[in-house]
Amino acid sequence: MKRILIIEDDKSISELQKDYLEVAEFQVEVCSNGSDGLDMLRQKNFDLLILDIMLPGMDGLEILCKIKDEKDIPVLLVSAKKEEIDKIKGLSLGADDYITKPFSPGEMVARVKANIVNYERLRLKFRDDLKGSNTLIIRGLKIEKDARRVFIHDTEVNLAQKEFDLLMYLTQNPNRVFGREELFERVWGLEALGDSATITVHIARIREKIETDPSNPQYIETVWGAGYRFRV
Repeated sequence: MKRILIIEDDKSISELQKDYLEVAEFQVEVCSNGSDGLDMLRQKNFDLLILDIMLPGMDGLEILCKIKDEKDIPVLLVSAKKEEIDKIKGLSLGADDYITKPFSPGEMVARVKANIVNYERLRLKFRDDLKGSNTLIIRGLKIEKDARRVFIHDTEVNLAQKEFDLLMYLTQNPNRVFGREELFERVWGLEALGDSATITVHIARIREKIETDPSNPQYIETVWGAGYRFRV
């Protein structure tokens, strides 16, 4: 089931949204203020965010500013305001779609489905493009697959065999969170001897070589309590 987070301070609206989405077989969680919604968004993985612009404490546009570099999920903005400037601001900050109150619950569900389908289609295309190319270039990081060479801002860095294999596996499956055990199984193989803690060590070594600030990684992110992902 796809997971949806609703951040909406109007209880009657959020309950209506939740009911219609659950009938459409989505798993739904609701927050009534911006701060709690931001915390939940950072702690859990969702497939789409329905975000009201006017919220107590922290409005929707502030939340967008804070998460645009942290979360790669489609965002459907909701607002009672009809002014064009709100729509423009929201879309420029990274929102994928916009709906104005009052709206049809059926239209809301249709937009949620369409945005998830479009997001997954683009993600699969990007992954296929990565797999089909011998040279990957992602925000200053260049990987030559056949030559097994890695460059960061045109400066070559030397990766050990398993470091390279691990980096390649993550880049070819972008924005997906992998646990340590799964990565160990996929990269080292089912018959490998060792411990999944090896992954933590290798991730740290890769970060030291490709990240400008390893303590604040821009490529391989830690998703606390879940594992690691390569962000694109």
